[in-house]
Amino acid sequence: MSEAVLPPVTPSGAMIRTLGLVATVCGVLIVTAYEGTLDAVNANKKIALERAVFKVIPGAAKVDEYVATATGIQPAGAAIPEGAVKFYAAYDQAGGLKGIAAEGAAKGYADTVRVMYAYDPAKQAVTGLGVVSMRETPGIGDKIYTDEAFLKNFEALDVQLSSDMKALANAVKVVKHGTKQNAWEIDAISGATVTSKAVGRGINESARKLLPLLVPNLEKLKTAPSPNAQSAVSPPFIKGGEGGFSTVSITHTLTHLSQNPPQPPLSPPGGIEKGWRWQAHLAEEVTS
Repeated sequence: MSEAVLPPVTPSGAMIRTLGLVATVCGVLIVTAYEGTLDAVNANKKIALERAVFKVIPGAAKVDEYVATATGIQPAGAAIPEGAVKFYAAYDQAGGLKGIAAEGAAKGYADTVRVMYAYDPAKQAVTGLGVVSMRETPGIGDKIYTDEAFLKNFEALDVQLSSDMKALANAVKVVKHGTKQNAWEIDAISGATVTSKAVGRGINESARKLLPLLVPNLEKLKTAPSPNAQSAVSPPFIKGGEGGFSTVSITHTLTHLSQNPPQPPLSPPGGIEKGWRWQAHLAEEVTS
């Protein structure tokens, strides 16, 4: 009886070298792809944020980015100083201040819910809400931008400061659906309480940090500054995809604006006020 012939055994050293080479090549390809697309991804995210500002502050024609610090406010640069809070100042065609916008974020049911809210200095209240990005359950969590009763919470949500100007007079709080009694409370969506609370926490944390730094310096923002690299004009709306947006249209808009800066700033189109669903759709495509 002949003996069974065993297959040759690959030396472990050769296997390790081969795996190491494959891992190195894959790592280089991943880093190269990341670095090669990072600028475009960041630019698209910036456009999504700017569109959110124009959404929550109707009538804005121009937006400037700022940071608020313990020493005052200044135009936003490439790097955000430690402890600074970023915000957007929106101006009308005449250069008058229309409102302030800032981003808030908090953990929702499935992922972080990021929103853009408008702040009216005269009313000391939040007067608008838009969704920057979210991955909540369709048909439940996404009601934060479709439920009209929920959106009414943000027509005049009280965020005034205490007498010493160092904190909110009352923390923004989400309450059980149908039990709202105070101007600083948010009436939750029945069946989407977790997502509702994420919106409330995001706004509260953002306003708590931003407003004590911003409010004492509002006079510096009353008129629009001279044009700078951080300014954005009301962008044109390009059809494409559900809700009128697609990643292609965003990239096209970015290229168009960089090659043909609009002079004078464009007025925001009527389409910017037609609903809330486009904002989450846009953010999904930008961040996916």
